[in-house]
Amino acid sequence: MTTTDPFVSVSSSEMESLRQQLLQAQKMSSVGALASSVAHEFNNILTTIINYAKIGLKAHREEDRQAALEKIFKAGQRAATITGSMLGFARKNSQSPSQTDLVSLIEEVLILTRKDLEKHRVTVETNFLDRPVASVISGQIEQVLLNLIINARQAMPRGGKLRIDVRSNHETRMAEIRIVDHGCGIPPEKLRLIFEPFYTTKKPDEQGHGGTGLGLSVCRQIIEQHHGRIRVESLVGKGSAFTIKLPLQAEE
Repeated sequence: MTTTDPFVSVSSSEMESLRQQLLQAQKMSSVGALASSVAHEFNNILTTIINYAKIGLKAHREEDRQAALEKIFKAGQRAATITGSMLGFARKNSQSPSQTDLVSLIEEVLILTRKDLEKHRVTVETNFLDRPVASVISGQIEQVLLNLIINARQAMPRGGKLRIDVRSNHETRMAEIRIVDHGCGIPPEKLRLIFEPFYTTKKPDEQGHGGTGLGLSVCRQIIEQHHGRIRVESLVGKGSAFTIKLPLQAEE
């Protein structure tokens, strides 16, 4: 009679498959947090298109019809930019690092989050001292940035200012990205736990949805796999600052 070992060994390939599933689930969770704002934006775009289409159909002068068509065209371009950004983020599954302009990644994430931040009265201030290049898996770093920006917005339920600083530190040979909010802050006793899996400080929102506790844990995992570091500073009632450090592109 043989006995079955209750502790089933998991191969490295199975572990990697589970890790990729976790990353994808967390990515979709971030996209879901933007869904309401994106739907609202699309409703505004459709209203614009319908109204200018009516104006164009009723217009007797050629210049009035042309003006209406130009408004419709611009609204369509705006919709294409939003859907392109959302689909591009959701479909980025490459696991190969490439030399990437980190400021470009931030700008792409800000396109995704623009309407969500506007809806919640959060203004964005960017301070790009230069444009550091790092060897990264771009979809994964975008995922980290999106998560941190959504967290910052959620920390400011009455609105506020979000600041994003980027610079190259040539002494440490690291690119530094700093995301600062002026929200509620995190108590010291909770601060040391926020990167632990399934730990969350978020309260349920209007729909009863709270945090999964996986966001920051996944962020740390991604950054450490890129041989980087992620740190946080926070003061209750003042806000929080997350700093990401990634190795700069090697100089030729």
